[in-house]
Amino acid sequence: MIKYVNSKENIEKYEYNGFFVGWPKPPSGKMLKKILLNSNYTWLAIDDKEQRVVGFIYAITDGFISGYIPLLEVLPDYQGQGIGSKLVNLMLESLEKLYMIDLICDKDKISFYERFDMRENTGMSIRNYSNQSGE
Repeated sequence: MIKYVNSKENIEKYEYNGFFVGWPKPPSGKMLKKILLNSNYTWLAIDDKEQRVVGFIYAITDGFISGYIPLLEVLPDYQGQGIGSKLVNLMLESLEKLYMIDLICDKDKISFYERFDMRENTGMSIRNYSNQSGE
């Protein structure tokens, strides 16, 4: 059974291996813990039986007007079970009082996010791939 938690005290007791499939320089599990601990909102999907994190989403926000969701990840073996959708819904509920909630995704993910009433927008970004691991 998958349980969903948003308490930061749960972050430290789990390992974070197997995420960031296809990334050339993924963040380490140690770095991911730091990222999650330093975010404003974090939701974890935990496989109760295996006692492991199988998905996560986090957001950074000013707490008043805007929020940004940098990452949603679900382990490959757990994809297609509704875990990502549940995590997005939980995060959007956490951020519902904000004026704007933004995220950037690859084109092949647009239809996934449209299910949550998100709309495609134009944006700009910089990607320093040499810093992708966060180290």
